Amino acid sequence: MSTYSTTVTVTKNNGVNNDGLDGHNQEKQPSNALQAISQGVTLPSIPSFTSMEKKRRWMLEHLAGAFRVFSRNNYAEGMSGHISLRDPEHPDLFWTNPLAVHFGMVKVSDLILLDHAGQPVGGNTTRPANAAGFQIHGHLHRRYAHVNAACLMHSVNGKAWSTFARPLEMISQDTTMFYCEAQAVYKKFGGVVLDPEEGERLAETLGPNGKLLILRNHGLLTVGQTVDEAAYLFTLAEKSCGIQLQVEAAAANGIPKMIIDDQVAEYTFQMTSEPEALYCEFQPEYEFELDRCNGSFTQ
Repeated sequence: MSTYSTTVTVTKNNGVNNDGLDGHNQEKQPSNALQAISQGVTLPSIPSFTSMEKKRRWMLEHLAGAFRVFSRNNYAEGMSGHISLRDPEHPDLFWTNPLAVHFGMVKVSDLILLDHAGQPVGGNTTRPANAAGFQIHGHLHRRYAHVNAACLMHSVNGKAWSTFARPLEMISQDTTMFYCEAQAVYKKFGGVVLDPEEGERLAETLGPNGKLLILRNHGLLTVGQTVDEAAYLFTLAEKSCGIQLQVEAAAANGIPKMIIDDQVAEYTFQMTSEPEALYCEFQPEYEFELDRCNGSFTQ
């Protein structure tokens, strides 16, 4: 049997903190969700940049990466599905994917920059964007300054659960990220969203505190301050819809559901739903995709 050893350096402060206070009487409390979940050094949060061009490039790489993650999760459905991302320099413009390009093929150079009239003003102007996607995302970006990114997909579990026109229940720790006003249900279905008034109604239903909108007979929409946050919340919502469907099937056979108490659900929501923490939640998926395709989507 082989043996090995490691050397560990332990720094002792003899019960005295750097500020001179008694370390036995004072416990350092986490000031945010990332500190709370990090046992040791805190995970790095959303980066800052020395120029707008560097920030834009980083954002577009993460937008293209989100499409690759969505492809691997089988969210692609013909020409349906779109992600939008507000431009960091021009807040009245947003980036989105070209129509009829598979999510698994999207690169930074494919992305289209639209104004709030739906006109392409930058990026790849050789292909159209999705007109229904523009109506939905354009109203979201205009109405809510904090919505920098939005994802809408026709994913399998989302479409199935949306037929009930009901919110997700607090049946797991993960679904508490959609607690209370963080989710809403659009209970009407008016067909393909080509009417500006329909787009405005969708945005109004989401609400200023919304992170998830369940669109009846349609699918799921999530939003975030970063595309990473919105993308992670979408993957979480899609899985949560699948779990809810399984739980409903079991409950129909007489097995009772245990719903998380409101107080516990609210506490868990507060401890997990900060934008910085949700950004970090997506990084393992993004970095895996980056490694898997050797960064090809960043071109």
